[in-house]
Amino acid sequence: MREPPADSNRLFNNADSFAQAFDEAWKQHEQRDPHHGLDPAAKVELMLERLADHPFLQNDPTLARQVAAFRLRLLGLTGMSQ
Repeated sequence: MREPPADSNRLFNNADSFAQAFDEAWKQHEQRDPHHGLDPAAKVELMLERLADHPFLQNDPTLARQVAAFRLRLLGLTGMSQ
């Protein structure tokens, strides 16, 4: 099975696809507005708003929030409650 290119806009209804989209949205926000002043919890809410069309978030918002919290822990960011 061939993998889509890294810059593919294809979204899948699974945690991996959501995690990749979440990471990319977080990174883009940091690049566009590095002095945004949002705490991690507020920024997560903003990212979830931006990713509202992602099938995994639509299908299982509770699990999507857990994936977001996991990504923050994995990336070493703090201040996000589960």
